[in-house]
Amino acid sequence: MKTNLFDQKWKDLGPIELNKDIFGLEANDGLVHRALVYQLANARQVVAHTKTRGERRGSTRKLYRQKGTGRARMGSNRSPIRKKGWVAFGPRNTVNFTQSMNKKERRKALFVVLSSKLKEKNLIILDAIKLKEYKTKNMETILNAVAPAKKDERNTLLLALPEKNEMIQKSASNLPNVKTILASYLNIKDLLKYNRVILLKDSLEYLDGLAK
Repeated sequence: MKTNLFDQKWKDLGPIELNKDIFGLEANDGLVHRALVYQLANARQVVAHTKTRGERRGSTRKLYRQKGTGRARMGSNRSPIRKKGWVAFGPRNTVNFTQSMNKKERRKALFVVLSSKLKEKNLIILDAIKLKEYKTKNMETILNAVAPAKKDERNTLLLALPEKNEMIQKSASNLPNVKTILASYLNIKDLLKYNRVILLKDSLEYLDGLAK
């Protein structure tokens, strides 16, 4: 399958061949959903933690006698209904939220989203991006040329680079709704979060390697 290759001034450089095993897949919402849940669950940091009755500091002595006071019965000061008492059914940092998913399934989910981006004309293939200086304005001019905002749509861009490029990454870092990422770090969450994806030509080589 083929699509058009452009330069940074949006000049058509002719057709480019794409791997059908990456960009020619049918939609599979169930697989993509599982891959997203897998990524979010495994990135989850279990921070919230409350103490149980045994971990709370304080005496276990019964506060007053059971009967004869006219008050409700009461045990120790660690009771969950008293100030500084233990928390009943509170969150614990021992909970394990990690999930497992086959590597082939994860890769296929990634390719399914890339295929959807291509079908929806939200995937742009650029030959290269060349900047002469660290300047956000120059980067903004390039992105506005290759991916202008659509009417009544919030324009968010994910720029996938084949390798680290400090000039491109720093020039784009101050642009709202634009994120640069290495092709080797492409993931379901970012692909779904950003409306349009810009792939540099050299990034395709890495993706081809994943499909083998």
